[in-house]
Amino acid sequence: MGSRSPRQSHDLVRLLTRAERLAARRLQAVLDEDGCSLDAWRVLALLSDGEGHHMTAVAEAAFLPPATLTKLVDQLVDQNLVHRRVDPLDRRRILAHLTPRGQTYWRRLDREVRDRWPVLSDGDDELLRALLGRLVNTLESIDAESTL
Repeated sequence: MGSRSPRQSHDLVRLLTRAERLAARRLQAVLDEDGCSLDAWRVLALLSDGEGHHMTAVAEAAFLPPATLTKLVDQLVDQNLVHRRVDPLDRRRILAHLTPRGQTYWRRLDREVRDRWPVLSDGDDELLRALLGRLVNTLESIDAESTL
């Protein structure tokens, strides 16, 4: 495999950063109409699978430190969008779930985001998803190797 020049790496990082910021701005504009933050949307998206998730997994999926996640989940509980339950398999852990109101709220948000999200043509969405997934996996494996 050929090596990448520093300039090519810089350009890739710049493009990824620009794309992430533009996507977050577009997404936040849609979410603002429903009074939802990007962080809350990430939490609701994870919990929308109905399986319940430990707070550690939710923090990782939402890219939030545990203390920040706790405050956010407290707000979502106060809004009756999320509830917490003791994990029946490990009573020391807490699982977060969407409430019925949270499920309805999530479905509406998800529909609005999907309706207003730009679609790339001719399978480019799938190609981009696959390439970004490969990049993430490569970076994670490098990180894992460097911590050994």
